[in-house]
Amino acid sequence: MSNEGSFTCGRCAELHPGPPMSYGPPAPAYWSAELAADPDNVLEGEICVIRGQGFFVRGLIELPVTGTGETFAWSVWVSQSEESFRDIVAAWDRPGRESRAPSFGWLSTQLPYDPPTLNLKTRLHTRPVGERPWVELEPTDHPLAVEQRTGITTARIQEIAERMRHGG
Repeated sequence: MSNEGSFTCGRCAELHPGPPMSYGPPAPAYWSAELAADPDNVLEGEICVIRGQGFFVRGLIELPVTGTGETFAWSVWVSQSEESFRDIVAAWDRPGRESRAPSFGWLSTQLPYDPPTLNLKTRLHTRPVGERPWVELEPTDHPLAVEQRTGITTARIQEIAERMRHGG
């Protein structure tokens, strides 16, 4: 990293703005152009319903940045049971919704980790109105779960930024 608000890319040696402190896809991994063409499927901001059988909510996997007090976040999609999804949607704009118990879900976003992140076990914690839910990963030895528990370095954030910008 170098100048505040920018970094020298290890792949192309150019100075880029950032690195960004959040990344995430606009839809769950299961979404496609074919599904988007069907009006029975819904992708609206923070929620997604596929074929009336797949229910998803967008949330944040937050990783503490070691030694900084900052947070890096992955914006991700988490599957929910139909009952949990309906409860979440019913309370979406209701003050006090954060008192709702966390709900089980499967991570429905593939992030640039090895092994894959798709279908990691999660718990979705609703937050106050206006805040995205917090996604808690099952405490396994998966690198993403380890980073959620122990933190992420600024060097790792730059590595992610380079990978997201240049692929691979």
